[in-house]
Amino acid sequence: MAGCIRQCDWDENDVCRSCGTDYSPPKKLRPFHLAFPVDNLEKAKQFYVNVLGCTTGREKEESCVFKFFGHQIVAHLVPTMPELSSNPVDGKQVPAMHFGLVMEWNDWHQLKDKLVKNGIEFVIGPYTRYEDQPGSQATMFIVDPAGNHLEFKSFKDESAIFDSEW
Repeated sequence: MAGCIRQCDWDENDVCRSCGTDYSPPKKLRPFHLAFPVDNLEKAKQFYVNVLGCTTGREKEESCVFKFFGHQIVAHLVPTMPELSSNPVDGKQVPAMHFGLVMEWNDWHQLKDKLVKNGIEFVIGPYTRYEDQPGSQATMFIVDPAGNHLEFKSFKDESAIFDSEW
């Protein structure tokens, strides 16, 4: 491991025994897992498969696994849905509890066009949030049949995804 100005002493995991710097190669990002409630599993399956293009995995009477853009989400059947709150963001009422995806710029626009073409109703229609500011992002919100809110967003400048300055 050349280039360490501290002349580190690396352990078997490529972490310096002195300063703790991790010099190991980046690890491949693994899919995330998210479980969420639905009050009608059949309607949820129709929505996630037909509207969003997910495929199904394991299915049981009380749950269904979906491949959500390469990630694992699981719809769990519940007798009643929880009440949701919203809060103001950029002049819009954003559902406080939601999940979604940060997409590549062109992929976001393709999904937006598909949703518009298929007449999917938006909770918050596609627009650019924080336009001409750091953190500028394309965003849109839809809702599934059970009332779960999904946000799809994209950044022209990928470095803004985790930027703490704005």
